[in-house]
Amino acid sequence: MAVVVQKYGGSSIATLEKIKAVASRISKRRERGDKIVVVVSAMGKTTDSLINMANSLSDNPDKRELDMLISTGEQVSISLMSMALQNEGCESVSLTGMQAGIQTKGFHSKARIEHIDLTNLKNHLNEDKVVVVAGFQGVNHNGDITTLGRGGSDTTAVALSAKLNCNCEIYTDVDGIYTVDPRLFPTARKLKSISYEEMLEMASLGAGVMETRSVEIAQKYGVKVYVALNTGQWEGTYIKESDNTMESKAITGLSLSDKDLMVTIDNVKYDIQNISYIFNELASKDINIDMISQTAPAGGHVSLSFTAPKTDEKTILDILEDVERKIGNINVEIEKDITKLSVVGIGMRSQSGVAAKVFHILASNNIQFKQVTTSEIRISYTIDTSDRQRALEAVANEFNL
Repeated sequence: MAVVVQKYGGSSIATLEKIKAVASRISKRRERGDKIVVVVSAMGKTTDSLINMANSLSDNPDKRELDMLISTGEQVSISLMSMALQNEGCESVSLTGMQAGIQTKGFHSKARIEHIDLTNLKNHLNEDKVVVVAGFQGVNHNGDITTLGRGGSDTTAVALSAKLNCNCEIYTDVDGIYTVDPRLFPTARKLKSISYEEMLEMASLGAGVMETRSVEIAQKYGVKVYVALNTGQWEGTYIKESDNTMESKAITGLSLSDKDLMVTIDNVKYDIQNISYIFNELASKDINIDMISQTAPAGGHVSLSFTAPKTDEKTILDILEDVERKIGNINVEIEKDITKLSVVGIGMRSQSGVAAKVFHILASNNIQFKQVTTSEIRISYTIDTSDRQRALEAVANEFNL
């Protein structure tokens, strides 16, 4: 008898009819003898609606209270799903993050899972119940409800799978993982499998199918993750350890993200203590920094540029105001109309010339780039958003994605 964790996103349970359909699928799976833990998100756009309510009352809602508010979306989902399962003849119980033993640490709205106490959850599984767990949430050491940030339900599901030592199935509104977002490039190919490393890069670069932390946990604990359409109608994609059955092409996928902004800080006095101070201050507020570049010193000063999530713009500006008081006069410029284009593939390790080929493609199409960064299996370029579709099509066609 196998244990499996299944996760259903907000679009999969957006209506009562969809909840009933998912409950029917789970019931049929349970008839095969599997013990099932179901992780669900809030229904449809519930979380967005709750955040809008908070923003209508305050320009800067208290993050503890915001977590208290938006965590209710998942609580509605788990109770309705449990009722629907019971109506299908399945014994079921719903658990909040706290009741499921999910202990967190860190900042409100960006908490991280520290530990999971499975005692309560296992007791229910041993009673042959389907356990429905609220994704996206946990409880910190103060007893406060915390949320896990974007894609937090994925993180919950994979973390539970790691703790239960079982596979994880992510059911969503897409039928797998593609070489390129098929909404932007209709001829993109669906992958049968993708390595943890490649998926981690693509997730961190903006591919919306999986959240970065969930892939990190899967890789760390060897959790095989299956991503498929919520109806189970078509075969999905496995995220797993790299092996010789995977494609040997240099490029596995291409990712585009419009969710970042580029911050440029001019007139920074050239002193490693100043550079360290700036990035330590950003890190202290859990700002996710990417694509850092620095000019050569000129006149005793340098310019720094980096990309960061657009959602952190206000926090970044507040931090840099404090930085200016500490290190002296600086000039800050923020560019929002940027797109991060990235090519990813473990084949880069053994095949040279990928960067040169992408540079040639961009030059041939007169597409300027502002920054470029590389890792062992990916290359990222910052370009103007107005060039995003042309760049995507040119690179995808050239690499036969």
